[in-house]
Amino acid sequence: MNIGFALCGSFCTFGKVFPVMEELAKQHSVTPIFSHSAATIDSRFGTAGFHLRRAEEICGCSPLLTLSQVEPIGPQKRFDILIIAPCTGNTLAKLAHSIADTPVTMAAKSHLRNGRPILLAVSTNDALAGAAENIGKLLGKKHYYFVPFGQDDPQQKPTSMVAHFEKIPQALDAALGGRQIQPLII
Repeated sequence: MNIGFALCGSFCTFGKVFPVMEELAKQHSVTPIFSHSAATIDSRFGTAGFHLRRAEEICGCSPLLTLSQVEPIGPQKRFDILIIAPCTGNTLAKLAHSIADTPVTMAAKSHLRNGRPILLAVSTNDALAGAAENIGKLLGKKHYYFVPFGQDDPQQKPTSMVAHFEKIPQALDAALGGRQIQPLII
């Protein structure tokens, strides 16, 4: 199976995302894709260069970083599924409104032209506030599926929700079968 694995700038989750990417890469062909933020911002969770090298080491190929690199995904029918993990509130909003101005959102637009599934692993501090509308819109759109998610810190961050990244393989199997894994909110 050919998997596109896109990362957005929720840097605090990369430590949970990379092991899943590694697990998938042992059995499948995985191509990393980075948003502009994920590819360029150094954070307290590591440098952009470190994350790019790690993805390349795991997948055995260089990450796709530009619009021109990801645009052919659809015409070439490159992936069976596209995973966006972590999927930030910014990316959720762009996907919900069909905006394709980053490598990740353009990859999604190109991939969707073939009616193939996109699996979203939410990570946003405003999932139960501003981003809730966009999550709802995407739940109603064809070919979008979600990794189960839940509140990560209800006391300190009452509107924040994060995917259970360890459930990506099960959610991937369900999405390939045209099903949303349940329960969605855990």
